[in-house]
Amino acid sequence: MKRVVFDIAALIARIVTGVIFVTHGWQKWQGGLGATTQQFRDMGIPMPELAAGFSSIVETVGGIFLILGLLVRPVALLLLLNMLGAIAFVHGGNGVLTSSNGWELPGALGALSLLFLALGGGRIGLDGIFHSMFRRRSERRAAEDDLAPYAPSSAAGRVEPSNVRTTGGPTTPAASTEPAERPEVPRQPSDPKAGRLNDEDMRDIDALVADEPPEHRKPPNR
Repeated sequence: MKRVVFDIAALIARIVTGVIFVTHGWQKWQGGLGATTQQFRDMGIPMPELAAGFSSIVETVGGIFLILGLLVRPVALLLLLNMLGAIAFVHGGNGVLTSSNGWELPGALGALSLLFLALGGGRIGLDGIFHSMFRRRSERRAAEDDLAPYAPSSAAGRVEPSNVRTTGGPTTPAASTEPAERPEVPRQPSDPKAGRLNDEDMRDIDALVADEPPEHRKPPNR
């Protein structure tokens, strides 16, 4: 809440101070740079040509920048130097009141410029907008840097399977260089009596060799 109050107060102070500076600077431009230089020379200001150009530019452009809230601190420094010069060379020896050409007005404007130099112009202005944008961007980058070690590996770090061919056309499985394994077939259990000839088979074989008809065996009596 306090920050919001300060931003609103700084905005109002900037606009009022900027309008006053722009009015005085524009008055110097309307009178002409030569007339302003002659006026500074009559008041005993050293280097009147340089002082007249500096004062006219700083008050006009600096006032506009204060209203916009752009480069508030550098502009406030230049305006403060301008008001200190006006107090030192013109208004300092005439008392306080403006009616006697005293330092009342340049003192107030210089104090406001010093306040802007120390505290800035608040968040309601171009400086506040740019600062917020840069801060969010830096926070986003910091968050991305913190999450970088936990991010999944990129496509360049992936290893393709050895049995997939990725060059030339659609991806197809590559021919395997290893010999295919033969399926194992379970062996059938062998008959322990297979391959053996009994006595009757031997007699039949002997009869065939001797060209004799085989004996017809009578079935056993029951």
